Amino acid sequence: MKQHILVIGAGFGGMWTALSATRLFDLHDHNGVEVTVLAPQAELRVRPRFYEPNAHQLAAPIGELFDAVGVKFIKGAAETIDVQQKSVGYTDASGTLQAVSYDKLVLATGSRLAQSNTPGVSEHAFDVDQIEQAMRLENHLKSLANQPESKARNTVVVAGGGFTGIETATEMPARLRAILGESADIEVIIIDRGEKIGASMGAEISQSIAEASAELGVKWRVKSSVAAVDADGVTLADGQRIEANTVIWTTGVRASSLTEQIPAERDGQGRLHVDSHLKVIGQDDIFATGDVAYAACDDIGNFAMMTCQHAISLGRHAGNNVAAQILGVDPTPYSQPKYVTCLDLGAWGAVYTEGWDRQIKLVKQEGKNLKTQINTVWIYPPAADRAAALAAADPMIPVA
Repeated sequence: MKQHILVIGAGFGGMWTALSATRLFDLHDHNGVEVTVLAPQAELRVRPRFYEPNAHQLAAPIGELFDAVGVKFIKGAAETIDVQQKSVGYTDASGTLQAVSYDKLVLATGSRLAQSNTPGVSEHAFDVDQIEQAMRLENHLKSLANQPESKARNTVVVAGGGFTGIETATEMPARLRAILGESADIEVIIIDRGEKIGASMGAEISQSIAEASAELGVKWRVKSSVAAVDADGVTLADGQRIEANTVIWTTGVRASSLTEQIPAERDGQGRLHVDSHLKVIGQDDIFATGDVAYAACDDIGNFAMMTCQHAISLGRHAGNNVAAQILGVDPTPYSQPKYVTCLDLGAWGAVYTEGWDRQIKLVKQEGKNLKTQINTVWIYPPAADRAAALAAADPMIPVA
């Protein structure tokens, strides 16, 4: 009877885990293991692009890819993990509760925007965290054209000045003008707790963010926070009021709640502590990857971020190493010392940085060209060709 590796999740971490495990078995001419991916859809949802328009197009099918390499796919949503029985309970496409057993489990269920306890957020705010929410926002923006002209109609408030908030806000002027007309008197406002514009991104990059914001007309309310959201806008902590028909929430991310069902240590964001092989510490048969893994990416104290840059490499390593454990060969320790960012700044361009201190290397159109290459080519799945796909899953391939 074949051994069974079960991968929960088909995002960057999960997809590359399945391909990488299959690759190592292929290299060793070992066909005694079945690799299965359990996920709600056989598609890679390109989450880094959800701040863009046309969110419904930002999912790449991967069913043919899995077929080409011999990975089995189960369409369903994981609900429970029984570590003792080595079984995962899931709801299938018809809504029926099913179960699937495993010999080795790789958790790759990603992260979600953390629930906010700020009054009114769940009822009145939008977000771009998942594809359904991004589509909901887009439909709402399009509906603004049917509303009478008003300052609130033309105003968008973005709560949070981190990566997602900045990319969402700087893209918004072009999105609004495409809907409301080039002459529309629009206003986009970022509310952020930082001391200055782009403070969370570092001193050097903040200058580019400030320049882009000024050119695009994106305003910042720094040293501020949202106290409440309602149907007509936001109230800030200092009592100020901003009338806006559109409020977008971008603050706080947490790992999938499935991590809580595995007896192991977790960090403040819910990520499972893993060793250098991405095996969950204290669990012999469970690995974690992508946004659910708290993994050291170098030996000087830096840990993987919740980004596709890290999830791709984490996935390739997790798949390789779970297969290596079964084969009894040496694993490949996860290491990703190079860290880069490429921040989209709307019509102004983009800014590309290298290093954990984010040293600027490219700005404006040069940065935008690179960002476009990343967003439309580099992060997409490989073609449904067995040899090419498995070659692309080599954990030693640098992601950045």
